[in-house]
Amino acid sequence: MGLSTPGQAEIVSLDSNNIDDVLSKTCRFSQMLHPIFEEASNIVREEFPDTKQVVFARVDCDQHSDIAQRYRITKYPTLKLFRNGMMMKREYRGQRSVTAIADFIRQQQVDPVKELPSVEEINSVDRSKRNIVGFFENKDSDNYRTFQKVANILRDDCTFLAAFGEVSRSERFSGDNVVYKPMGEGIPDMVYLGSLTNFDLTYAWAQDKCVPLVREITFENGEELTEEGIPFLILFHLKEDTESLEKFQHEVARQLIGEKGSINFLHADCDKFRHPLLHIQKTPADCPVIAIDSFRHMYVFPDFKDLNVPGKLKQFVLDLHSGKLHREFHHGPDPTDSTPGQEETGGEAASSPPESSFQKLAPSETRYTILSRDRDEL
Repeated sequence: MGLSTPGQAEIVSLDSNNIDDVLSKTCRFSQMLHPIFEEASNIVREEFPDTKQVVFARVDCDQHSDIAQRYRITKYPTLKLFRNGMMMKREYRGQRSVTAIADFIRQQQVDPVKELPSVEEINSVDRSKRNIVGFFENKDSDNYRTFQKVANILRDDCTFLAAFGEVSRSERFSGDNVVYKPMGEGIPDMVYLGSLTNFDLTYAWAQDKCVPLVREITFENGEELTEEGIPFLILFHLKEDTESLEKFQHEVARQLIGEKGSINFLHADCDKFRHPLLHIQKTPADCPVIAIDSFRHMYVFPDFKDLNVPGKLKQFVLDLHSGKLHREFHHGPDPTDSTPGQEETGGEAASSPPESSFQKLAPSETRYTILSRDRDEL
């Protein structure tokens, strides 16, 4: 500043009339990324000149807020990947450098389908992974092109394998065929019975198999899951406590399969998530614990032992959707509420929560513990 020459510095004068407009249009990180993104685009275009393979594009979200809202863009800059017109759940989170971005695109261009050269390899696929195996007469077919499109979209969730010609003949007794081989030995395969030329049906079937109903939330994928934009139903459990996880998975499948798409079913390691547990007055010693994260508050399921009570878990979720959990957080239990197991129980759940990010609970609000939303802590 001491060496600056009058008239050369580009300093904007702010006042009450322009400050909001200037600040809303200033994003240092977006400005820093712009030349990097542009150079990476030039490098990729040289390697993949066909615009049908890769397109780099940018959106000014100040000018096109409708697009930002459509794709739930809340921070800048954000790098999203689209395939076949569909936005991928996993956005680019790698290093913001020319080399890293170009390498990421190269990896995305690698064929996600591994060809099986022999019958022996078909019978020895890695059952520690979720595998979808296609059996085709040849590669040059609409059936295989649909399979390849699905594999490109779900490449991070499943292993896709394919056999052709003589290698696949024994599995093509009624034409081209696709099967899902679940994780674990001795579990029977599941055959796709729909039309392989129908992309939407094939994709829906594969997604149902590749993306488990109950997923694990970690520090690595927490933000990614948040960006899906729907609340969380989370089981906090000790890593070695597989029994509680199995019970939770069973009850979610039994009671809440119809809620898929309106709430995410997740499980989390109690030891890794000690800090969020402390916010709801729990420790790993209290696990297993079930809670709903609405992104505004966290509501704790009264008692894990009630998990297998018919309709109990479903009612907990329905109370979220109806606004009852939020309403009772602010105003206390509904006067007509007589749901068994949700009355005041005393003990830890009835004690006043600590200050910090917690909101103060009214004395009568003893059924749920609520965490004010601080996403950085998840």
